[in-house]
Amino acid sequence: MDGASTIEEVEAVETPTVISNPVVNVVLTPEELIAKSIAPVKKEFLCPPQHTRPCPNVKDGGGVSSETNKSDGYHSKYSKNTKSKRQLKRERQEEKKTGICPKVAKTGCVSSCTYGTNCRFSHDVEAYKAQKPVDLEGNCPFLSLEGPCPYRLACRYSGTHKDENAMEIVSMRNERYETNELKKDVQKLLWKNVMTFSKADAQLKALGIFDNYKLKKGEVKGEGGEVEKVEVEGEVEMVEADQGIGNGSSTAIENDAGENGASTNKTECTEEVKLEEGNVEISLSTDGPRPIKMAKHSDGEPCSDDMDNGIGSLKNDLEMRTEVEASQTDDISSEADACLKLHPREKKLIDFSGKLYLAPLTTVGNLPFRRVCKNLGADITCGEMAMCTNLLQGQASEWALLRRHSSEDLFGVQICGSFPDTIARTVELIDRECAVDFIDINMGCPIDLVVNKGAGSCLLTKPVRMKGIIKAASATVDTPITVKVRTAYFEGKNRIDSLISDIGSWGATALTIHGRSRQQRYSKVADWDYIYQCARKAPDSLQVLGNGDVFSYVDWNKHLSDCPKISACMIARGSLIKPWLFSEIKEQRHWDISSSERLDIYKDYVRCGLQHWGSDTKGVETTRYFLLEWLSYLYRYIPVGLLDVVPSKLNWRSPSFYGRDDLETLMASESAADWIRISEMLLGKVPAGFHFAPKHKSNAYDKSENG
Repeated sequence: MDGASTIEEVEAVETPTVISNPVVNVVLTPEELIAKSIAPVKKEFLCPPQHTRPCPNVKDGGGVSSETNKSDGYHSKYSKNTKSKRQLKRERQEEKKTGICPKVAKTGCVSSCTYGTNCRFSHDVEAYKAQKPVDLEGNCPFLSLEGPCPYRLACRYSGTHKDENAMEIVSMRNERYETNELKKDVQKLLWKNVMTFSKADAQLKALGIFDNYKLKKGEVKGEGGEVEKVEVEGEVEMVEADQGIGNGSSTAIENDAGENGASTNKTECTEEVKLEEGNVEISLSTDGPRPIKMAKHSDGEPCSDDMDNGIGSLKNDLEMRTEVEASQTDDISSEADACLKLHPREKKLIDFSGKLYLAPLTTVGNLPFRRVCKNLGADITCGEMAMCTNLLQGQASEWALLRRHSSEDLFGVQICGSFPDTIARTVELIDRECAVDFIDINMGCPIDLVVNKGAGSCLLTKPVRMKGIIKAASATVDTPITVKVRTAYFEGKNRIDSLISDIGSWGATALTIHGRSRQQRYSKVADWDYIYQCARKAPDSLQVLGNGDVFSYVDWNKHLSDCPKISACMIARGSLIKPWLFSEIKEQRHWDISSSERLDIYKDYVRCGLQHWGSDTKGVETTRYFLLEWLSYLYRYIPVGLLDVVPSKLNWRSPSFYGRDDLETLMASESAADWIRISEMLLGKVPAGFHFAPKHKSNAYDKSENG
């Protein structure tokens, strides 16, 4: 999950006379600047440091001249959001009341909405047209695709539509350029917790992770194997034997807390009990579908299935479960035998050798960004990290991370979980419902929210758990399983070299090593010498990829030549700062890209974003938000023509400098107000009260933020 939270730590300059801009106050040679991790910008482009860099007369596609930077109130207006969450929620509800119904907007016919007068959106077409904002400049992003615009009346580019009377169904066209969409019937099965995972459960049993027994309600196996009954708070409940607890089978525990720290839906019906002694939460694992049980809210009232229009009764649940059992568990034993006898040579293989691999990047590594990188030369793409429990719960927002564009010819997804059972069931579900070329298991995420749940880098301290996860996942599906790790959990205590031969024997096809420990986060330079050491110890069946600080074709060539055992390099934050890095590597040159060429890349991203998130007002603002998140990395690029020494390094800190033109100066600004101006060039004026703060604080060089 590189580039997800912070950037590398830069050592403070020790010279007392150096305060804010050392190259201006003290004359240093390029070599001295590089030794201090300061970019050696040519003297003629240097400028005194200031909060907002001047950029006069920049106007393009609705852009705003920065001459009014101090008078327009951008810094005061967008620096802080003073609205409460309750107020924001009320505003969203009011917006829905005035917004046009999506069904009516697509068809132009009021009768097309199945909710009729109960619809929470407006059906008054004329009133909507009267208050609709003026169309944005440019053409509708769907003009290049077949069929009409799916947003028609609500589209912010509706004036450029060719055929307003076209009534074709656009959902069929959408499927042709984006796949891996969560089906409604699958989502309902996941909501009701009646989805069965015969392959995963069979492998978990074979590995001794999943207990191979069924208990009647109120019974539990004792130490000697006898069946006992357990009564908790006046009700007889089923609990798992000590063997299962020791093996760490805790799907329900993860579902309760959520690996991302978010609580589950109130309507979720779990089978957890709290033992009176020790107050320990235990979950039930059986080899069949979990028994249906009415969940209770905190006030003791039974919950209803709100997600199924409030009609999901116990009878319907039982009927649904019967259908699932009939279709998926008729011949579990034969499927298990066939799965167990799968020879390793029969599994699919992916050759990563020499391919440009775009890393899974949280928030910014979305589908539009991956499309841009594919156009610029990336060979392999991978979706953003998705949490296993959220996928198993049928959360649409998490399943959106698995979406794939037709241009992604070699595509994988990355998942993150704490226990073998959740990961095994997730890979089976993905293999069944999605079209992916490989599944990557994240064992290197340093984020506290993930680590505290026992996932990500926390697994580096639990090699037995790692073994169970990799073996269960690789044995469950034919899809290649890859793993991404860091060098260690604690700095100075590297351990991957002692595990790498085992990782290959456990069933992983490829291993990506990020050359930093979890404690380092993204500070200091990546330890490529240790990556080389691990690659030399790897078995021939395991492909090893390196990750960390690849920022030019020189870095790429050096790593592959220094250690031929490395199949390829994964490119992460380097692609966020200059996505044309893939083109530089393929063409073996330092691309002195102009500001207009960079703006064309931004325009391409906006077009892809509007096609993905929508060309209505909501889609435009969603595209703007993710563009601003990306700009919080893009501003760090220093043009090649401005440097005394080429190539630049990822950990170089940039002094204040003027660009070769006003647009290049604006693109180098570290001010969020200037990023907003760039977004206005592409997506029109921001709405009233708009504010933006970078999620990942990419412009903060703070030691405390970097562990």
